[in-house]
Amino acid sequence: MTKIAFIGAGSLVFTKNLVRDLLTFPAFEACTIALMDISEERLAYAKTAVDNIIAAGGYKAKVEATTDRAQALTGADGVVCTILVGDLEIWRTDIEIPKAYGVDINIGDTRGPSGIFRFLRTIPVMLEICRDIERYCPDAIFLNYSNPMAMLIRAMQGQSSVQVTGLCHSVQGTASMLAGWIGAPMEEITYRCAGINHQAFYLDYKWNGKDAYPLIREAVMKRPEIYNEEQVRNEMFLHLDYYVTESSGHNSEYNAWFRKRPDLIEKYCTHGTGWNPGHYGEIINYAEKLRGGWHKQMEEWRDSPIDLKRGEEYASYIFNATIGDGTLFEFNGNVRNLGYIDNLPQGCCVEVPVLASKGRLSPIHVGALPDHLAILVNTSARCEELAVQGALTGDPRMIYHAICFDPLTSAVLSLAEIQEMVDRMFAANKEWLPQFKHLT
Repeated sequence: MTKIAFIGAGSLVFTKNLVRDLLTFPAFEACTIALMDISEERLAYAKTAVDNIIAAGGYKAKVEATTDRAQALTGADGVVCTILVGDLEIWRTDIEIPKAYGVDINIGDTRGPSGIFRFLRTIPVMLEICRDIERYCPDAIFLNYSNPMAMLIRAMQGQSSVQVTGLCHSVQGTASMLAGWIGAPMEEITYRCAGINHQAFYLDYKWNGKDAYPLIREAVMKRPEIYNEEQVRNEMFLHLDYYVTESSGHNSEYNAWFRKRPDLIEKYCTHGTGWNPGHYGEIINYAEKLRGGWHKQMEEWRDSPIDLKRGEEYASYIFNATIGDGTLFEFNGNVRNLGYIDNLPQGCCVEVPVLASKGRLSPIHVGALPDHLAILVNTSARCEELAVQGALTGDPRMIYHAICFDPLTSAVLSLAEIQEMVDRMFAANKEWLPQFKHLT
């Protein structure tokens, strides 16, 4: 019987949707689903939600719930990770300390000073998970949804033999958004997308085999409601000629063009109509609202109507290809750059097409990014490389240098100001960073 382990199963929306998708495949109708979370309360919500899905679909699947990671992983064929290390009180400092120095951040879960410190807290736990997979289920396919995606995958693939990739719904989500803008059925759209997580670009985007970029440009330029939906991303598209994955708010953090002055924030990051235009500290605001009615929200998610129709997340298709019936599936995944993108650093983490087949995840060679995109993406990738090396060696100087060259940070602060900010962030995270001896 196939066994799928969910680590961080208390991330209820992810767990509920991924289990629903998984059970739509005949190969997994009678599988064992092992739910693991460090919170017994969250685990109970997840267990009930999954039980409800199984009952609604009449599936023969079996559910196990445990706070013991080793028990969940033992004998697993597939592993999904959706963990978040730390609570609001520590990761709000990722946003608030940079703000005190003038670095205005929207989400802060991917790169830059906020993403790097989230990574520093998370990677020790992720490497422990990898060691447990090596011990209890060494042949398992490991799919990670936790952020910051690129740095975590880069570190795990460099330090572990586990077959792991990282998944982000921004690639297929943005592709669907663009199709809607031009009135194209998604099944008639094809694309080639590559770069790094949240900073990948559609190198081509076609409708029935014909270049659809002229239609997208026309929609963005002539229809204000479309321009306003994604103001930052649409500005990037109009000037860079390729469309980027992930929301305007996220992308406003990854370059020096939109958040370095209050007037630019007001113009580009305040009035958008999409789900994340770029307001300061949006992740903190959301978490504070959720914390106030946490139990009620969990109950609503747990008890919401069950739609058994398969969603668009990649995980279930990948598992079906690798440990299910073997139907091939191509997706965009995060892997180390072992020659897949010619003009990004060798060994960094890139987001490229990957072919899932029986027991294997095979990244596909893309070639070179357009030169101007490579400049932007290289900067982010090299900062991430420095941050990974600093995390693995416990070298705070590397972390400082990684943040020095972050585009937004360097556009706002001097080197001395960056050093002071980084020192404050290390002090705030002292209890979470055992790998940094200078904090003891």
